[in-house]
Amino acid sequence: MNAQHEGNIWQLQEAKAMLSQVVKLAADAPQIITNRGVEAAVILSMEDYRELKGIKPSFIQAFRNRPYPELELEAPEYLPDEEIQEIDW
Repeated sequence: MNAQHEGNIWQLQEAKAMLSQVVKLAADAPQIITNRGVEAAVILSMEDYRELKGIKPSFIQAFRNRPYPELELEAPEYLPDEEIQEIDW
């Protein structure tokens, strides 16, 4: 570690030079970028950003991130001779 980088705080110049590293570290903790000694920006993981913004995953994202992806899921068969019951709300 040098004088320009301490923990998760980066000077802008160094953050630009080491952007790949800063992004990788953001997976574990937000990375703060300073400009002339003043906190100017934060790099967050997408997961942290979505949580902060209250963005819920789409059905497809949730399905792709399911806890047991090795399990095969099958849709129930639709039987055309079954009567469909409508519900009035």
